Amino acid sequence: MAGHPATIDAYISGFPEGVRAALTELRKTIHTALPGAVESISYDIPTFKLHGRNVVHFAGWKEHVSLYPIPEGDMAFERAIEPYRAGKGTLRFPLGAPIPHDLVAQVVVRLAERVGG
Repeated sequence: MAGHPATIDAYISGFPEGVRAALTELRKTIHTALPGAVESISYDIPTFKLHGRNVVHFAGWKEHVSLYPIPEGDMAFERAIEPYRAGKGTLRFPLGAPIPHDLVAQVVVRLAERVGG
């Protein structure tokens, strides 16, 4: 993705079809989990905000899409996210594999709770 996108639509449109489809799915899942969230671009990537505070970011890559940051959770939650963990604060979902939308929604709700959402 070249340049500095002004909107999430502009960000998504800069990727090949496979990445666009995965990013669109992530966006819909986040909207469902955070119906009152406001879309923005922060750090040059799509961001959802509540009460003026960043809640969650997502990004597209050549082989995967990512979700940032990772909230803390109990052991069951930690086991559920482990296959997708890619570094301290990143979840990575490979292209061509189903995105675990229920898990993404859990992550987003936990993150929203941190900002009082």
